[in-house]
Amino acid sequence: MPADVKPIPDGFHSVTPHLVVAGASDAIAWYRRAFGAEEIGRMSMPGDDERLMHAMIRIGDSLIMLVDEIPEFGAKGPKSLGGSSVTINLYVEDADAVFERAVAEGAEATMPVENMFWGDRYGRLIDPFGHSWAVATHVRDVPPDEMEQAAAQAFSQ
Repeated sequence: MPADVKPIPDGFHSVTPHLVVAGASDAIAWYRRAFGAEEIGRMSMPGDDERLMHAMIRIGDSLIMLVDEIPEFGAKGPKSLGGSSVTINLYVEDADAVFERAVAEGAEATMPVENMFWGDRYGRLIDPFGHSWAVATHVRDVPPDEMEQAAAQAFSQ
């Protein structure tokens, strides 16, 4: 590797989600409206003006890659697969406002925003493309011993 090439490119973190969606262009527009995403770039499949083979957005300080479903290459989104076991955690300044905006834009609320024992105001939703998101605002630091007690109490109910 040349000395001037960084192993992790500028703007990236060590882990970057790469979402497969049916309708990547629509997903980009939705993530803009619901989460304030900024489109960084996109590239269509060669000879195919409809499907994107790569796109990138930024939400807050994090990059997310997107690709349209391309079943012939094994790229299938959560709706084609019958769901996803992955939840993307999105920290924001105001979880309630972002959550409400996402639901107004068509997300399915699966857990309302509430204060949680670990110190976050937190709720979960599924976007119109089948991806699960946790929307959170950290509201207080909780010492480990207090968190353990609070977890035990929360799960006993």
